[in-house]
Amino acid sequence: MDKPTPDSRSLASRRHFLKGGATVSALALARPVSAIPGGLPGAIPEDGSSALPPAFSALKPLGARIHPIAADEFYGRLQRAQKLMAELAPKFDALFFAPGTSLYYFTGVRWGISERLLALVLPRAGNPILVVPGFEEGRLREKLQFPAEVRVWQEDESPTKIAAAALGDRGIRTGRVGVEETAPFTFLDRLRGAAPGFEYVSADPVTIACRGRKSAHELELMRLACTATYDVFRAVFASLKEGMSQEHVAKLVEGGFSKMGLHGGALVLLGASAALPHGTIKPQKLQDGEVVLIDGGCAVDGYQSDVTRTGIFGKAPEKVVRVYEIVRKAQDAALDAARSGRLSGTVDDAARKVISDAGYGPDYKYFTHRLGHGIGLDGHEHPYLVRRSETVLEPGMTFSNEPGIYIPGEFGMRCEDDMTIASDGPAQLLTPGFPVSLEKPLG
Repeated sequence: MDKPTPDSRSLASRRHFLKGGATVSALALARPVSAIPGGLPGAIPEDGSSALPPAFSALKPLGARIHPIAADEFYGRLQRAQKLMAELAPKFDALFFAPGTSLYYFTGVRWGISERLLALVLPRAGNPILVVPGFEEGRLREKLQFPAEVRVWQEDESPTKIAAAALGDRGIRTGRVGVEETAPFTFLDRLRGAAPGFEYVSADPVTIACRGRKSAHELELMRLACTATYDVFRAVFASLKEGMSQEHVAKLVEGGFSKMGLHGGALVLLGASAALPHGTIKPQKLQDGEVVLIDGGCAVDGYQSDVTRTGIFGKAPEKVVRVYEIVRKAQDAALDAARSGRLSGTVDDAARKVISDAGYGPDYKYFTHRLGHGIGLDGHEHPYLVRRSETVLEPGMTFSNEPGIYIPGEFGMRCEDDMTIASDGPAQLLTPGFPVSLEKPLG
């Protein structure tokens, strides 16, 4: 799941939007809980520290376990990008970034997107260039953690002309400029007008190569996020009661993360609504014998977790047990197939074959989505585990592993864990472990 983090809430993804719609009623979106007659059942106060069931009592902030990314790591990422720019054929002469996750990844600067451009321009050699609105210069300099050239533009000036002039002052007036994929078209269009001597191409060969392989430090932060998600989900499943709404259960998830000092949430689907992977707007109440699907996570120093657990409230029908076992086998097959040197599409193939061979095929009939997505600073990022994808898997790449079977009008089943490609052998879990059973989805 894509979760908002401080200074990046405006970058919410489609999946986060859908999950928000599934977990919060229209009335709750329009008015605060305190203004709703009677409030939401079991609503959690904003600080998340009270009104939680006893199972949440052991949840504590991560505190000193979190080791944030340091200035030298951010600067090292810029240097790696410059090295890759020089190794490409043809080479890149510069990269262009607008505010977003990649700007943060390379600089440690979180900055909201607006019509006023803040840009990172990274030449193939030398210090980075940051182009900033004049009245924001002080705020930007507070955030800078390493040497950079800062070019200021005033309200009646063109920031893209100033960016072009900065490159010209470095002797760079022609060549190839890689543009980060989320940069708004309006900024690219104006940059082309200001600096027509360049060829503008996708920066993906550099940005994906850098962000796609996680360092040991990044993996450590992701493991913390996954462990925290496990702890919160375990408390939620232990607190389920008949008649709870999906909004109530989602509030418990949010309250659990809040108690740990984290930003997080979840999509909650009950019974037949779980057959729709991204939820329904129809209200649901938990009943005996129904599946409970909770899909969500949190961020630790910006690094995301994405975990789904499907459990049962009461006694599981035989068909539900059988489908659960198939989905779990598909997870095992995907973990084994996710090996360095193989193509990413083959991992989807391995999981889909298990599900199809068990009678829930062909193709996307019941397993309706790709196997997984890359994960890191964004909940969904490159590369992806999808049929026919030819990305070569490399150590340090991180993915969700989330096969599912969705039977319209009956129930849905998804098991999701996060994993990283190892230097040798099958992928390694970032989550503490695969689901144990329907009755004990988190052990």
